[in-house]
Amino acid sequence: MATVILVRHGRSTANATGLLAGRAVGVSLDKIGRDQAAVSGNRLAPVPLVGVVSSPLERCRQTAQFIIDCQAGTPYAPVDLDLTECDYGQWQGRMLSDLAAEDLWPVVQSQPSAVVFPGGESLAAMQARSVAAIRRRDAAFEAEHGPRAVWAAVSHGDIIKSILADALGMHLDLFQRINVGPASISIVHYGAKRPSVYATNTDAGDLSWLSNGIHSDEAPVGGGSGQKAP
Repeated sequence: MATVILVRHGRSTANATGLLAGRAVGVSLDKIGRDQAAVSGNRLAPVPLVGVVSSPLERCRQTAQFIIDCQAGTPYAPVDLDLTECDYGQWQGRMLSDLAAEDLWPVVQSQPSAVVFPGGESLAAMQARSVAAIRRRDAAFEAEHGPRAVWAAVSHGDIIKSILADALGMHLDLFQRINVGPASISIVHYGAKRPSVYATNTDAGDLSWLSNGIHSDEAPVGGGSGQKAP
């Protein structure tokens, strides 16, 4: 299968103030977030992406544009509604410091699979739709461009954490062990036998080794010799 690069949007105006933005409109990248997105775009510049798929929310579309602008070609760049932020319902627009006092907060931390946000979505439903979207897009890119195709998905922290948890074979209740920072890059290759996670939550480092895609689905015994730049 192809390889997906999971990119969280850069820091937003809501992130900077501790607000849970959710799906609210008008939440854009702040200056730091734009700088972070530019770094991610430059890191991905050596990798010819066949697609840059984005959540419909502004902060993700802005981040995706930084990535597209650094590409030598013009990758397919659709919006995917299934990669949008979790529907936090009545929690949306509230301060995280206030939400930490809610009875549901400890459940979010320790048993996410049981969480349904009041008036919103369950975390289990969020994971199901986002993982399905990534696997669907991945299969489509492979069918069109071959098994060495590399593409990017620009989305949100909880979305990416849930996708990584699935790829790692982790129960959703363990997904809070994963950290995904603003504009961070994580890499998953969906092989014929299993998903392979090549990186999580990176904000620096050379990615040129991905320019020709990932060549094998086999896990090297002993860890192998690592990836080589072309």
